[in-house]
Amino acid sequence: MEPDNGSGIGPETGTSEINPAINSIEKAMGLIAQAGDSKSYSMEAIASAREGNLGHARECIEKAKRAMVEAHDMQTDMIREEVRGNHETVTLIMVHAQDHLTGALIMRDLAEEFVALYERLDAKS
Repeated sequence: MEPDNGSGIGPETGTSEINPAINSIEKAMGLIAQAGDSKSYSMEAIASAREGNLGHARECIEKAKRAMVEAHDMQTDMIREEVRGNHETVTLIMVHAQDHLTGALIMRDLAEEFVALYERLDAKS
């Protein structure tokens, strides 16, 4: 029997069951990616609104919302698993992921406000 090489693959069973630590990192990276996409779309919305491209700004807000739904669904799944007794390992990268999620939520809310302000200014001109 081969020794465990730390890959998360169980050599004795031949399965590709993921090591819980690797699984936790993958979940955190998924949260970071989705939150990052949402934040980027929010920033693009603000820039587009500032340039007067309000239609594109609204499209970006919708993309930011969809990315945030994906991130929130990931987080909800993790919470649901914890409630079932399958506790997630709290690592620095998971804390970092949650921080990204919070920052992206705030940025999305602010982007909606900025776009609304630019729309209001545009209507007055």
